[in-house]
Amino acid sequence: MPEEIIRSLTVDGLRYGYRLLPRDPAVGKARATEPVLVIGGALQGMYGWPQMDDHLGPVADVVTADLPGMGSADPLPPGPSAPVLRAAVTGIIDDLGASRINLFGFSYGAAIAFGCARHDPRRIARLVLGGVPTHIGEDQRAYWVRATQALTEGDIEGFASQAADGLMCLDPERHVHRRELARRYVRRSFLHALAHSEHAAESLRRALGDRPDFSGGLSGVPALVFAGEHDTVTPPELQRQFAGTIEGSRFLTLPESDHWVVLERSDEVAALVTRFFTDQPLGPDPVARLPHQAQSSRAAQSSLAGQGAPGPQVSQGTAVIPGESTPASPPAPGSPTPRTAPL
Repeated sequence: MPEEIIRSLTVDGLRYGYRLLPRDPAVGKARATEPVLVIGGALQGMYGWPQMDDHLGPVADVVTADLPGMGSADPLPPGPSAPVLRAAVTGIIDDLGASRINLFGFSYGAAIAFGCARHDPRRIARLVLGGVPTHIGEDQRAYWVRATQALTEGDIEGFASQAADGLMCLDPERHVHRRELARRYVRRSFLHALAHSEHAAESLRRALGDRPDFSGGLSGVPALVFAGEHDTVTPPELQRQFAGTIEGSRFLTLPESDHWVVLERSDEVAALVTRFFTDQPLGPDPVARLPHQAQSSRAAQSSLAGQGAPGPQVSQGTAVIPGESTPASPPAPGSPTPRTAPL
């Protein structure tokens, strides 16, 4: 496998960087696609997606990043962060020498990815968004106020526990695959980031307080939105309504998972993303295509290769009708994707 390349960049005087794992040219029969940039949550570093390397490596250059405010990059300055982060992503695309890329954003990173696609759709070949935090209820808002207060008071252990619990479905009546493993992983990831990054606490406060804009719709970019069926940050049906604002988009849910579907169903998610970015069938069940979509359907009869878990499922509920879908409201606090520390 080719060796990774680390590149350092600057945007508005802020230092940041990205990691490039070049596609292995020895994989001759794999269907190649444009480079894939993966953007995770608020504390996501460039080393948090080994499953994407494994699945995407044979078909594309895989790019992960420490954007400003994340990982080892400089912290974001006061003021709106969206323009800076968009410029940072554009800087990566330019540095790669690519005219277009495939873009995957999860949770907090979904807001960044969606903003980039809306700002300059010509640079995005395909878009995948997962765990999209488009809505937050008052109960959740109050919960995160309490969690942030614990962080302010220096109770790092208390904050890590509250943050992990607040991002997961803990209802014993709802089965979540690998729930306790994911819960411990998330908690330890918060603790690790807060202990090893001097600006991690500020980055977390920034992510929890940010209100990215998921309204306005999008056209001209093939898009897939997916959710865990028990996501308690933003319910799948509300994520489906958001998907209805993207022309030509598809939506599906993954069973027995919550907001941390990328941990609980890591291989299934990586395989799904790989299939979408290489224009292959997505799974054994029909994927929801919203009524206004004019693009031709793709076949949906092949199962996700090598997985013993249930396949993607269409979320329940009435399809979004053109003209009736409502713009998404301000999102839930962004969630950091855990680093690859062992469980």
